[in-house]
Amino acid sequence: MKKNIVQKIGFSFLFLCILVTILFLFAIIYFLGVNGVKVLSWGFFTQSPRDAMTAGGVAPVILGTVYLTLGAVLFALPLGLACAIYLCEYSPKGYIVNIIRISINNLAGVPSVVFGLFGLAIFVKLFGFGVSILSGSLTLGILALPLIISSAQEALTAVPHSLREASLALGATKWQTIKRVVLPAALPGILTGVILSIGRVAGETAPILFTAATFYLKGYPKSVFSEVMALPYHIYALMTEGSHPAQQTAIAYGCSLILLILVLLISGVAIIMRQKQRSQFYG
Repeated sequence: MKKNIVQKIGFSFLFLCILVTILFLFAIIYFLGVNGVKVLSWGFFTQSPRDAMTAGGVAPVILGTVYLTLGAVLFALPLGLACAIYLCEYSPKGYIVNIIRISINNLAGVPSVVFGLFGLAIFVKLFGFGVSILSGSLTLGILALPLIISSAQEALTAVPHSLREASLALGATKWQTIKRVVLPAALPGILTGVILSIGRVAGETAPILFTAATFYLKGYPKSVFSEVMALPYHIYALMTEGSHPAQQTAIAYGCSLILLILVLLISGVAIIMRQKQRSQFYG
């Protein structure tokens, strides 16, 4: 009887934690929706900013955010996946590998502004890429690496060892086993890490502040070496600079709502891909 009471209390506490989390999520969505929907229109999505950022739209800003986010994922995903495959499938067991794993976990806790300074020193200055989409994407990619590596490691480790043994017993090589058996089984978990990394890099301000973003750009970026406008920095600039706070604050709320929608859309595509892969592999 006592165990049942303790169990019910425990489940009630867990349910309460979930409820509070969902409440905060919907509160944020409601707050941004109420304040941001006022400025949303077709012109807001398709036009460029004008009149000292107090009118027009944010089309170049949205496009710049997409460029930076996709560039970061395209850089971080292959590198992070390769690292996870080596650590889980090829690396010898020992203290060196443990040090590498601890270092990766510690890297995930480094403040984003430090990554921004690193990107400024290496990509902007040393490599000579300048303040550009390329520098910003590489910096955000490094920021996303620890999360992708950790999630990929967990997904690869979760694949039953019996699947590997069965593949090897049928004559497949180790790489064929990884490519055709392990990776398809682990792909849903890997895509979960990609979803989380997209949500993080799309909303980062500090890294792109030093490496990619500009407050105003006439027209659209012409190459990967062009500066770019991005939603996180645009929101920051609208709220801290300028001489028309009423109009700029309204636009900032609209940009915040668009950023939230953009992250949800990109994450939604990744979730659909994950579910499709999971249904194909597990039936």
